[in-house]
Order: sequence, then structure tokens, then C-alpha cells
Amino acid sequence: MTINKRKKVSRQRASTTHGYGSKKKHRGHGSRGGSGLAGTGKRADSKKPSIWQDTEYFGRHGFANPATIQPIFPINIVDIERKLDNYLAEKLIAKEGDTYVVDLGKLGFDKLLGDGRVSHKFKITAKFASGIAVEKIKEAGGSVTTTVVRKEKPKKEENVAAKKAPAKEEAKGDAKKGGKAKVEDDEEDEE
Repeated sequence: MTINKRKKVSRQRASTTHGYGSKKKHRGHGSRGGSGLAGTGKRADSKKPSIWQDTEYFGRHGFANPATIQPIFPINIVDIERKLDNYLAEKLIAKEGDTYVVDLGKLGFDKLLGDGRVSHKFKITAKFASGIAVEKIKEAGGSVTTTVVRKEKPKKEENVAAKKAPAKEEAKGDAKKGGKAKVEDDEEDEE
């Protein structure tokens, strides 16, 4: 019985490969020659021409079509308030009485966000607007019109019913252990 067995690291000193055979093995990714672009001609140019021809060798390729994913450019209320005079001077927005008429599309933005205080009346037209932004504009006596209507997901009544069902089962389980929960459960059943 060996009591003081030395660790493998110290026993493998001066062994070039530490028991893993060839030098090219045990590089962290099996015995396929390394990770990343290993073997693509980093040292020798043997595979470079075949990689140049393959347009999908580099990069990521998946199901997301870039044409369908369009970025949304948002602007906060505070930014509109801050640049109000500049927008008026450049005639990007109009003033009707005490109300500023703003079309975010002309300014190059898609969505109105609610950061900041509203100190003027605004009549804003935008593709999208956050709920907080709409509230703040309406409280100040203005209005927000959105051109794109997003579909709201209908609330499922099944989920509500499913949440209530486990509660009754727990009460029945408690009733088996004690007596009070059983009495309350029986009263609910009678109603």
C-alpha cells in the first residue's frame, strides 16, 4: 500500500507531453489540431485559397434575416425639450398657438420615450411611444398619435384557472394533515 504517492504533475517532469502522446494532441479541443482557425494556413498557406472562395467560412450564419430586423431609433422627451428652439429654427417642427407639432419621422426617430419633464404642450406623431411618454404628454395637455399599432397579447384565462387549482389542492393536502383546512374547503364546496 502506497502512502505517499506523488502527484502526477511532479512525476511527469521532463516528459515533453505528460503522457498524452504526440505534441499535437491534448491542446484543449481534442486531437483536431487546435482551436479557432488552426489549420487554415496561418503558418503554411496550404488552405488559404479554399477559404477565400468560401464566403461563409467566417462569421455567423443563422435564421435571423437582417432585412426583417429593423432597428428602432428612440428619443426621450427631455431631448425634444432641450432642442426645441433648434428644431423650430430649422423648421423641423411647427408651432400652432401654444402647442408644438412634432413629427418624429422628420426628426429621424421612430419611438418616443418618457424620460424628462414636459413643460410645453406637444402634438406628437410617432411610429411607437412608451406608455409613460404618452401619460406625461397628456398630463401637460398634449396628445400622442402612433402610426403603427402593436397587437396586444390576449390574456389567457386558462393560466388564471391553472394558478387557482393548485391552491385548492394544497388546501386539501393540508386537510389530510390537520382538520381546519378541511372545514374551510368543505364550506367553499357547499357555496
